[in-house]
Amino acid sequence: MPPPHRHTDNEECVYVLEGVLRYSVDDETRDLQPGEWMSTPPGCVHQFSNPGLETARALVMMTPDIGAQFFVDVAAVASAGGPPDRTKLMEVMTRYGLVPAAPKEAPRLAQAH
Repeated sequence: MPPPHRHTDNEECVYVLEGVLRYSVDDETRDLQPGEWMSTPPGCVHQFSNPGLETARALVMMTPDIGAQFFVDVAAVASAGGPPDRTKLMEVMTRYGLVPAAPKEAPRLAQAH
């Protein structure tokens, strides 16, 4: 799964075909079932994951389109053997206008007085 990121110029929409897809846009997270969808406006930080054991499949649409070559390039990094090289993945993402998000700060716990 890609790390949390945003698109500089693209809106992204995911439509779940099978399984459950956990999709987060900024501070909203939903577990999407087949037939459900969620969109990400340009500039919004988003991420997705599969919270279950069942295969999850989704149709992902971006406008304007970034082209199929992005997915070919990501697949080359992901299938190189062993865990994907995060640095190479970030290079591919950046080349296509995806901006990795800064890690969120952990919530601060209130201290008792």
